[in-house]
Amino acid sequence: MVHPLLGALPETLPTRIPDVSLRVLTPSCAADIRALLQANTAHLTRHGDFTEQVRASVEEIEEALSDSAGKERAYGIRLRESLVGQVSIIAAAPPHYGLGYWLARSATGKGRAGAACAALIGSAFTVLGATDMFAGVTHGNDPSAAVLRRLGFAPVEEFPTYTRFHLPLTSPGPRWFRLRSDLRR
Repeated sequence: MVHPLLGALPETLPTRIPDVSLRVLTPSCAADIRALLQANTAHLTRHGDFTEQVRASVEEIEEALSDSAGKERAYGIRLRESLVGQVSIIAAAPPHYGLGYWLARSATGKGRAGAACAALIGSAFTVLGATDMFAGVTHGNDPSAAVLRRLGFAPVEEFPTYTRFHLPLTSPGPRWFRLRSDLRR
């Protein structure tokens, strides 16, 4: 069961990149997700993160997608119709939300992670009234930290294995919204 607030988010979301869109992941997507995780094991685990995800069975992924304790809504990042990654929103303490994402190695370096995150953050802001977004990046994962910085996130706390980033979604207008608008041109 999805958190009642998260259920208000659209099933699909466009991004600023015409061929990239988001679609809610369901248990029926588990085999595709596992195959993508397996094909990208070295890429996703090189900093020690995503180890549990790449080890998960199809059944464990199905279970996670059918019940994230209702606190997470996962979207598949699609390039045309092909699954190339995932972006999730976590209802940590609404209106404060968490953001998580990963991309297949072949899909990196083209602005797709940023576009996917911006689309989900924008929807969280407009549909859920989100006021704050947080994300964690494992130490050494500089490309992921760069994605967050481009969206306007700033590091706010260091932990032994990761850095927590924060994006306030308040007036006069968050940087991510200006970035989304600028990139549409």
